Amino acid sequence: MLAVSDMAAPSAALRQRRPGRAGAPDGAPGAAPAASPEPPEAGLAAAAPPLSPGTFWLTRIVLLRSIAFLYFVAFLVAFQQNKQLIGEKGLLPCKLYLQEVKKYFKGKVGLDALSYAPTLIWFLDWSAMDSTLDCLALAGLAVAAFVLLTGCANMVLMSLLWLLYLSLVNVGQIWYSFGWESQLLETGFLGIFLCPLWSLSRLPQGSPPSRIVIWSFRWLIFRIMLGAGLIKIRGDRCWRELTCMDYHYETQPVPSPISYFMHRSPWWFHRLETLVNHFIELLVPFFLLLGRRMAILHGLLQILFQVLLIISGNLSFLNWLTMVPSLACFDDASLGPLLGRRLRERAARLQLQGRSLALGSCVRRVLNISLGLLITYLSIPVVLNLLSSRQVMNTSFNSLRIVNTYGAFGSITRERTEVILQGTSSLDPNDPTAVWEEFEFKCKPGELRRRPCFISPYHYRLDWLMWFAAFQTYEQNEWIIHLAGKLLAQEEGTLSLLATNPFAGRDPPRWIRGEHFRYKFSQPGGKHARQGKWWIRKRIGPYFPPVSLQGLRKFFEDRNWPHPLQD
Repeated sequence: MLAVSDMAAPSAALRQRRPGRAGAPDGAPGAAPAASPEPPEAGLAAAAPPLSPGTFWLTRIVLLRSIAFLYFVAFLVAFQQNKQLIGEKGLLPCKLYLQEVKKYFKGKVGLDALSYAPTLIWFLDWSAMDSTLDCLALAGLAVAAFVLLTGCANMVLMSLLWLLYLSLVNVGQIWYSFGWESQLLETGFLGIFLCPLWSLSRLPQGSPPSRIVIWSFRWLIFRIMLGAGLIKIRGDRCWRELTCMDYHYETQPVPSPISYFMHRSPWWFHRLETLVNHFIELLVPFFLLLGRRMAILHGLLQILFQVLLIISGNLSFLNWLTMVPSLACFDDASLGPLLGRRLRERAARLQLQGRSLALGSCVRRVLNISLGLLITYLSIPVVLNLLSSRQVMNTSFNSLRIVNTYGAFGSITRERTEVILQGTSSLDPNDPTAVWEEFEFKCKPGELRRRPCFISPYHYRLDWLMWFAAFQTYEQNEWIIHLAGKLLAQEEGTLSLLATNPFAGRDPPRWIRGEHFRYKFSQPGGKHARQGKWWIRKRIGPYFPPVSLQGLRKFFEDRNWPHPLQD
């Protein structure tokens, strides 16, 4: 939903000097200077032609490294959290999910099951699911790190990254239900076609980036931004009344420290923010159709917009990811001044070469044309959705998530509610003298004096789902009762998802309950702020009643969840 500047013309040092006329006297026009020859380095620089606009050799390097960085973050999150969320003892075990899918398709892992949930895990060992999940994440981390550090990739490596992450997303259930998962897969899929088939080189000779692929990235950012703008205009009336920013900073899923101060901006500033948002999302995307300079301006504006969103909130890696297709707005001439001299010189020479007629290059051209046809075909329902008054956001029309719909904050909550999990060692949870102690999450609001966190592009999946659960019921989020059971058992894996455990080094709690609170930012400089409080809160009522480990046994058995055991 964010961007790099249009660069100056090539330096004069890159222009070749006109040779002097033979026999001309010193000092005469066109005479060769009598000074000693230039050093070899200067001669090489002089021999290199200037970078011309309209080619994307350097753009490819930047795009591939950016995609690899996002893959690295995503696989790191998966490695650190998957076991606790979808592992053997996870809150929603993916093994049970796959068994249900298999059962639905008459106990067979055939084309129907594969098309419903395409994942490599169908063919891997289910008896050690934690190890399987770790292996997928570690393999993704290794490949992403290689591409990120070297800038080298081929279609095989980029396909592997895409397939590994697709395998995790399609078993991730609600934990992987966010729009940026599909967006990363679509972006990564396009990244496959940036590369040569086999060779590993930052500037693979004879394999220039295809304009079809570059325009596929531009089509992606066009859909992302326009979809986000249209869902707002068609959705919550506060976007049309220019009042949504009065609430957004306080009620967004995981506010940052900057959100605290942005929330208290003057009313006119919030109106201006909303107008700028509409301009960036509804009008700027059409700059892509107005020529090279306007496309570069589009890229600059989108990236700047995303940087502002990163600073003012913790929207996982969404804003970082949205910057990636915006990079396709910049060609070699505009990116060259930001990169090293040797890369510029090599790219300039490659610009002068004709297309290779080698078999690999011909195959790649066929693949690029096929990509263009595929994107066109899969875009039909997406375009119809954009034109529809019943537009839906963050939806995939195919299980491979190649072309998707996007959008964000079509509706804005006017107040912030939080579910606070509390435990007690009291024998009777209804005893008015019982002492209830709170569990703190990694990033979501809880303790009033704790400063809001800044974690982007990292993503705490449990914290985000707790935000959604707060304006729903526990019956709609049964996993929260599973979480309570694991806290009763003090399971080490689940506790690693939390920031603090009030029962560490003590007997486990006998009871866990969920309490519902309304949270508001304190007033900077006000009474609560002077007490060190970032938040003030008021109890709404119980979210779920006190539960005990024994009392949850049947609840777990009915859902085939393993009964939590105390570590």
